[in-house]
Amino acid sequence: MNRLVALDWGTSSLRAALLDAGEVIEERSSPRGILTVAPGEFPAVFEAACGDWLRQGGALALLCGMVGSRQGWIEAPYCPCPAGFADIAARLAWVEAGRIAIVPGLRCEAHGVPDVMRGEESQVFGALRLLGLDEGLFVLPGTHSKWVEIRGGRVESFSTFMTGEFYALLRQHSILQRTLPPADGELDTNGFLRGVTHAMQSGNLLHAAFSTRTLALFDRLPSGALPSYLSGLLIGEELRSQRLATLARPLVVIGAPALAQRYELALQALGIPVRSAGSEATWLGLWSIAQTLEGTA
Repeated sequence: MNRLVALDWGTSSLRAALLDAGEVIEERSSPRGILTVAPGEFPAVFEAACGDWLRQGGALALLCGMVGSRQGWIEAPYCPCPAGFADIAARLAWVEAGRIAIVPGLRCEAHGVPDVMRGEESQVFGALRLLGLDEGLFVLPGTHSKWVEIRGGRVESFSTFMTGEFYALLRQHSILQRTLPPADGELDTNGFLRGVTHAMQSGNLLHAAFSTRTLALFDRLPSGALPSYLSGLLIGEELRSQRLATLARPLVVIGAPALAQRYELALQALGIPVRSAGSEATWLGLWSIAQTLEGTA
């Protein structure tokens, strides 16, 4: 198999890439996330997005993300951790045998409570190949940030932090909404790092969050820096829980540049070496899963 149609189909958007021998030769995007797709409409949306690619030389299509959820095209049951390339390849949910398949998400459990991911597993597997790693700690920033432990090339465990969602909640639905300016604006690096530092020193987000209001009340921080400060508080709280001082393995940040930059700034301020990978990790991850599938067929 030389050609792969790769899709990252999430809640609010769809991204697609055509790969030839592992190289991306074309990319497309669409606002047709799964929440915009009615039951029974998935085949038509898929066809409109990349059906022409799939007809080129009998390519295989691999899809990851929320398209495999109960609200998606078909449900791809979660694969239990620890899990590697072969485990994922063995549990693909086939929409059309030998032609279109959905990558299962991953699940793990800690203290009797389950955790899940969909789509991030493909990014992690791609980053492993991209950076030549088989172990380490990976962070995938987002609405729901994921921290992933890799050992021996397999996802050992992971944990989810609702950092982006809490930012939106505090920004739009708390007393802080009256303090913050209407728009976030550009990142204020000093304000952001001040927030990170206060989160690390405070040790309690419920207490630290109110400082966003009081720093403005006493003119200790300009209005334009407040969104960056609040972002720093929340990311700092996320980092505080990781016990990074004892980290002896690589820390890899995977994500869109603007958000990944914030984590890199915070980690560098804490003296933690960082490596990074972008959206290309998803495509390489899906390609690697496809090659594993071919090798075990």
